[in-house]
Amino acid sequence: MPSLSQQSGTRPDVPAVDRSERLRSTNPADFLVPTGREEEWRFTPMRQLRDLLVEDIDGAAGSGSVSVDVKAPIDVKVERVAHRGARSDPRLGTVGVPAERIAALAFAAAESATVLTVPHDTQLTEPVVVRAHGNGGAGADFGDVFLQIEALSSAVVVLDHVGSATYADNLEIRVGDGGHLTVVSLLDWAVDAVHLSAHHIEVGRDARVVHVVVSLGGEVVRVTPEVTFAGPGGDVELLGLFFTDPDQHHEHRIFVDHSEPHCRSNVNYKGALIGEGAHSVWIGDVLIRAEAVGTETYEINRNLLLSDGPRADSVPNLEIETGNVASAGHASVTGRLDDDQLFYLMARGIPELEARRLVVTGFFAELRDRIGVPFVTERLTAALETELKRATQS
Repeated sequence: MPSLSQQSGTRPDVPAVDRSERLRSTNPADFLVPTGREEEWRFTPMRQLRDLLVEDIDGAAGSGSVSVDVKAPIDVKVERVAHRGARSDPRLGTVGVPAERIAALAFAAAESATVLTVPHDTQLTEPVVVRAHGNGGAGADFGDVFLQIEALSSAVVVLDHVGSATYADNLEIRVGDGGHLTVVSLLDWAVDAVHLSAHHIEVGRDARVVHVVVSLGGEVVRVTPEVTFAGPGGDVELLGLFFTDPDQHHEHRIFVDHSEPHCRSNVNYKGALIGEGAHSVWIGDVLIRAEAVGTETYEINRNLLLSDGPRADSVPNLEIETGNVASAGHASVTGRLDDDQLFYLMARGIPELEARRLVVTGFFAELRDRIGVPFVTERLTAALETELKRATQS
């Protein structure tokens, strides 16, 4: 498998100083098989990754257990393009190149890719829905989606993941100058699904991106959004919401690379965990390079523990190479339900179980209401109600 693109900086057996210096390649053979001792894998339950950790990559191909369907307005150009061999579409891999073995395996093994293009100066009034449905077949499957939002266009794209599968994919997003995109990745898998997803986001000059990850289902879900800026004035919001049940693993690793002046990023992830074996991981890495003067950035992760037994790992990192920034900060908070809030509600005649439900609903309300896609908000509200009933009855 020839390498499409590789960035020098470190060998696979030498840890990178930071995420910007990691080896990048579309050839999985350029990476060592992860063991769980590496920094980027130390929280991940490696034994549960199944066929995604194969050592022999020659002839690797997807199992076909995940089908992808697209529902889009007539203005959107929808293409199914070749991903392997000499006929591979040249756009693939131009936004982001994998920085770890499983993402590279997904790039190399995917048979085809879904490319969606919103033409120049087009304002969509209806959302684009890309639905990945796992059919529960044996073996691992691989996918690739490329979103091109051309200059001065605006769109809402929902990536809906349901069913059962062992799945790895890459999502490339390019938003042209002055464009506006809201993209929601809804991970509502069955309880036995395993999904590792690498998101690569390029924000053009004066463009705005709202990127939302909602992790509800799955046995293991690991999402790694990476943001780069292609011009000054870019603005990105990275929002996340997760509800982690017993023996579930939800992992979100964010990297925002500020290399252009006067750009803004805001990261806000919230999660609730309940039950023995519930484990969430949030890593927030923000790099402000020397040339990124006037940067404004903030990141925060809040975790709410609803019982004994869950574990929430939260690590914000901020690296600044210039003193000329507008603002920069980060925070992480993990704790239990606020007893004072519960007492306040119960003192006004609200039963304890209902009071707990109201507190948790309020905890998520800020992010839920900012999604801005009615059918996603309705589905999320219903899912949270189901989770909260289970939580308050346990």
